[in-house]
Amino acid sequence: MQIMRVGGLFLAASLTAGTAYAQGRPDLGKLTATGGVSQLEGAGGGGLTPWALITGYGSRDSWGANAHYTGVRTQDYTLDTAGVALGLADRIELSLARQHFKGSLAPLNQLSIKQDILGVKVKLAGDAVYGQDSLTPQIAVGAMYKRNKGVGGLGALGVTNVTQLGAKDDSGTDVYVAATKLLLQQSLLLNGTVRATRANQMGLLGFGGDKGDSYKAMLEVSAAYMIDRQLVAGVEYRRKPHNLGVDNEKAYYDVFVAWFPSKHVSVTAAYAVLGDITVFNPTRQRGAYLSVQTGF
Repeated sequence: MQIMRVGGLFLAASLTAGTAYAQGRPDLGKLTATGGVSQLEGAGGGGLTPWALITGYGSRDSWGANAHYTGVRTQDYTLDTAGVALGLADRIELSLARQHFKGSLAPLNQLSIKQDILGVKVKLAGDAVYGQDSLTPQIAVGAMYKRNKGVGGLGALGVTNVTQLGAKDDSGTDVYVAATKLLLQQSLLLNGTVRATRANQMGLLGFGGDKGDSYKAMLEVSAAYMIDRQLVAGVEYRRKPHNLGVDNEKAYYDVFVAWFPSKHVSVTAAYAVLGDITVFNPTRQRGAYLSVQTGF
């Protein structure tokens, strides 16, 4: 193993990456934290938004994979996400996640909504680590197919599907372009993502609605500072469309700290603000976010 120091960060590169790939073994050849953490919809990136980075620690000659669990707790709701992701040759990412959204305060204290998300991401240009002498960021395109599994706990009101809440569809696809620039000398990561979407609350309340049913381009931005080689702190902001009359949807934003004790484990804690969720509990939802990821 060869150790180098760049911009105050220790960088590790395996001398046997090619051999590891030929033997089918993951080589853990990428730098710590450069796969990001697991985003709420399963993609590699920050907590709220996907980045252009490919998940896992496999180099361009190898592969990597991980599993994650994320929990968000606000005054009136809980959101749990669990999933797996695979990174191939630091070029292609595949992910699968399930979200479970529940109410905890009347009249929605029995509310239960589940959603499955299948994601794919492809790196198109640039390299976040090795492109330090260029202004070009790493650029990737991605898509997330989402299928809502129905509404539980509102049977007494005759509501079992998100379309009965005003959504046009119970499934849909988000498409995005992400650009990530890693400035090693400044220990800084910057990301901008533009997402074409018609999802309501990430799709938990369906797609499209009485206020709009067309795709809209929504901006998502992240900034993270690498305190040291194991600790990262940052902020995120994510715009979202407002398609439903029963949902006064607002932007998401958070402040987070991510700890990478090794390449096999990461823990992310955040304070998240998710805006109003429904008109039935018209309160700005805010609370704790905790995510654990394990993999290679």
